[in-house]
Amino acid sequence: MQQQGRFLTAEWKNLLMLNYAVDPSLLEPYVPAGTELDSFAGHTYVSLVAFEFNRTRVMQISIPLHRSFEEVNLRFYVKRGTRRGVVFIRELVPRFAVAALARLAFGENYSCVPMSHRIETGTVDAAVRAEYVWGSGASRCATWIETHADSFIPEENSLAQFITEHYWGYTSQRNGGSLEYEVQHPQWRVREAKRAGFDGNAARFYGSGFAQVLLRPPESAFLAEGSPVTVFKGFRIA
Repeated sequence: MQQQGRFLTAEWKNLLMLNYAVDPSLLEPYVPAGTELDSFAGHTYVSLVAFEFNRTRVMQISIPLHRSFEEVNLRFYVKRGTRRGVVFIRELVPRFAVAALARLAFGENYSCVPMSHRIETGTVDAAVRAEYVWGSGASRCATWIETHADSFIPEENSLAQFITEHYWGYTSQRNGGSLEYEVQHPQWRVREAKRAGFDGNAARFYGSGFAQVLLRPPESAFLAEGSPVTVFKGFRIA
């Protein structure tokens, strides 16, 4: 099959990933047509992912005031044949134009909310502390991590590899069917968490079912260093 043209290029950095095992029934209503839930070691996972979007170019155009920003998304994992991909339940950015374009181009559930982040590296052991904050007032949420110093490429058949190496995206379309698009990036080095968590009004952004998941300790957490990425234009599969 001929590859679609580039839609977006950027650099994704400091991807904070909290990963939760959940009952498949929680995710089944969100599975796009033509795909099925993916699993690792018999468990299905949902991930809360917060990261930096830098050097962003859309259709090879760099848009002033929209080159660098944060994103937070809640996602889970599916497959279509041999292709392993992600589905986004909710995506949040602090730029209205970015949210509007993503809704238009892919039909993704993007919203615009205030955001900030802080990344600190230890002066002695090179461990990293990262925090992302979104919303405000009674709707404020935050996710944070304190890592070990050493970074590494995830081992084959590990949970970290499963989480970081899904290279396709799928989204249900309002008029029926599904869209498939490719995301290219090299393998990411990761740092394991010493401590990590989520605080805030999860129900405001994700509903009561996912709020119950996010307010318990994650099964795993790590910080991926990130890399340049390319997101290709989507095409209908169903």
